[in-house]
Amino acid sequence: MHKFSLADSPLLKVSRPVSACSRCRSAKVKCDNKLPACTACERAGREKECTAANDQFARGKERSYVAALELRIEKLERRLTYARSTKASVTLHGPDEPPAADQNRKDSLAYIRAAIHRKAVLTQENADINTLVSDFGYLAVNTTTRDFDPSESNMTFARLVLAASTNEPVPEPKTTSLPAEATARALVQFYESSILPLYPAFPGASLHALLSDLYQAHPRPIRSSEYWLFWMVLAISSAAQSRSWQDEHYLNAVEFVARALPHADRALKPGYVTQVQSLLLLTQYSMLDPAHFDSWHPIGFTCRAVVDQGLHQDPPHTQQMDQGALSARRRTFYCVYSLDRAISMVHARAFSFYDDAVSVALPPSGQLGSPLPKGPIAKPPPDASVPLFRLRRLQSEWYQTLYQGDPTQAMPDSTSFIWAKCYEMWEWCEKLPADMPPAIREMLDLELRYSYVYCIASSARGAQVSSYGRLLIFEHTISYIDRVHDISKRSENVAIYTYHDALRVFFMGSQFVAVLRDAGDVLLSGSPIPMPPSIPGKPLPPPAPIRLDRGTGDNLDRSLRCVERVKNTLRLFGDRWEDAFSLLKGFENLSADMWKSLTMKREMRNVAATGQWQQQVPTA
Repeated sequence: MHKFSLADSPLLKVSRPVSACSRCRSAKVKCDNKLPACTACERAGREKECTAANDQFARGKERSYVAALELRIEKLERRLTYARSTKASVTLHGPDEPPAADQNRKDSLAYIRAAIHRKAVLTQENADINTLVSDFGYLAVNTTTRDFDPSESNMTFARLVLAASTNEPVPEPKTTSLPAEATARALVQFYESSILPLYPAFPGASLHALLSDLYQAHPRPIRSSEYWLFWMVLAISSAAQSRSWQDEHYLNAVEFVARALPHADRALKPGYVTQVQSLLLLTQYSMLDPAHFDSWHPIGFTCRAVVDQGLHQDPPHTQQMDQGALSARRRTFYCVYSLDRAISMVHARAFSFYDDAVSVALPPSGQLGSPLPKGPIAKPPPDASVPLFRLRRLQSEWYQTLYQGDPTQAMPDSTSFIWAKCYEMWEWCEKLPADMPPAIREMLDLELRYSYVYCIASSARGAQVSSYGRLLIFEHTISYIDRVHDISKRSENVAIYTYHDALRVFFMGSQFVAVLRDAGDVLLSGSPIPMPPSIPGKPLPPPAPIRLDRGTGDNLDRSLRCVERVKNTLRLFGDRWEDAFSLLKGFENLSADMWKSLTMKREMRNVAATGQWQQQVPTA
């Protein structure tokens, strides 16, 4: 027996009386043919088929609304009968697949089902998009909202940061207790002596005070931001001392990060300086553990927080602020500024904000974050952070001009601009304190050589590299690679070197291969390349660097050794960061032809030298 259906006996509801038009005529109301359609037709989407008078039906002979509904029902009954008659064939093709012969008929059941399905999918997509947009809007508002409660929503700012920054999930922590106090203090001491002098985002005294509070028998209530500070400092120090991604230092670092993540929602709470400091620590760790985090995203969020809180601008003169608080505010900003410039340059990407938007004076040289001197009369080490901040500002100026400027707008005199910036960086180096710790001085010297090569190398807006410029790239690259190669073989790390140093080695090696490809014969011959003549009113190029590897062969031997050391350094870095192996493979492909050419030249030179020696030996 056929099952009862609303399609067999539809409910009729007349929204407008059929006699509406006749009543108007009886009242002698002139019809203007602008009456709205009835409610039923509007709901059915058939306003144009309403029974109001139109060109098809003259006044007085309008089609009855009930008659129109009956006619519509007849059409639907015919479609329903047709659908039932073809039900068997539709079943053979599947529930959602129409018969091949009738798939284009608008009155087929499959066509109707497909239309309903498309509409449902579109509705769901629109709902998902609206939900996503509202979530992002909610987060955008709460990036500067102090009263934001993570329990109010499943989506928090911290979860957004971690979702964007995570490459691989961090394993769950294996323990719930604090590490041994001696271990924690040793890691804090390493951070205070190797990292905090360069990035003094918070005073070292507060870190020691927190350490003492945590290991008391009855510790005070510790905030989430303090737990985050404690665990992330331990993680950064452990990762910085790691030599392999399988050694104990690295495994401890991952464990410490896992202990810090439960405090992320409160530590990254928007609107506070602790948010910037917490994001800065996440960025530092990301540079040491690219397997789990991508440093590009944390530094972007950190810069966003800095701008939202107004740290990129000094307070107005009308606002009275303690000098100590003002200095700490400036140091926090320049720590973020320094990392943003370094990370953007090593990835060849745009800065998070331009220098034109910044109006923050450099902090005074002080001892904030420097390790306490040992002994009653020991002289404290000089502040290394301010020289680093100055170098980042110099790098930012030429990088924005050469690499972020409009490539369609040629610079009027790019060569003079490059020589001027190189001279400014040379002046910066000459003003470095003589008593700076050797490890930090070595790191800054590597930064200078890297900056020279980056600035002189060809760019979209720069002029073609001159012969003297290629000589500078050649010499600075060899010195840079020799130093980094020695550092990579050391048994212990005395300064912070990150995965970005592997990226720098790849960049320097690529530039070295490029200058050999462009002017290899001139450079390998060892012929002196004179400095460009001075032009009145124009800056002089920097002097050629002093060769530190004298007695190790000619330029051909030095070139072969440099290419080989690039490979060895990337291979050693690969033991620490697996991603460096992909850099090694890329450099081997890039330098394969050049390596083959250099080895052939060395063989030819050796053969020629052997022939000359045999001619000089007297025969018996």
